Amino acid sequence: MESIILIAVMFAMLYFFMIRPENKRKKEADNLRSSLTVGDNVLTIGGITGTVCAVKEGTVVIETGADRVRLEMTKESIATRFTKDAKSGESK
Repeated sequence: MESIILIAVMFAMLYFFMIRPENKRKKEADNLRSSLTVGDNVLTIGGITGTVCAVKEGTVVIETGADRVRLEMTKESIATRFTKDAKSGESK
């Protein structure tokens, strides 16, 4: 009986310390990607920063640098969104 309780406690700990936080992070990332709008400053998983120019169903077009280079990427490649304060040195 004690071993069954110990196994149940181990599974509960596994769920609360590993599975639940990962699902929460995935949900937040999905919300971020679905709420992208034109004009948002973003950072991709490859380290490219830019401004969103167009949002399509599965992709976004970002404009980078002074050259105004436009790149079309999947929404899954967007890691974070910056606020206007991030440009002045404070990241959120």
